[in-house]
Amino acid sequence: MRRSEFERAVRGEFGSRSAALLTDLVLPAVGGRTAAEALEEGVPPREIWLALCAETDVPPERRYGVGRLDARR
Repeated sequence: MRRSEFERAVRGEFGSRSAALLTDLVLPAVGGRTAAEALEEGVPPREIWLALCAETDVPPERRYGVGRLDARR
């Protein structure tokens, strides 16, 4: 997962709450950091996405393959 895919996935799943979740919610799975801190420190976006999903109870069927753009035709 690229950072741009991560950002699209977060916006798509959490909408207007996205910015607050990225800066306020502490994620134990990424060392007790917020998503923003983890990104800044080089944690892979996919790892952060999965930690964010687990912490906020996003159903598994909405965790995988999100954030990708549709293929160009």
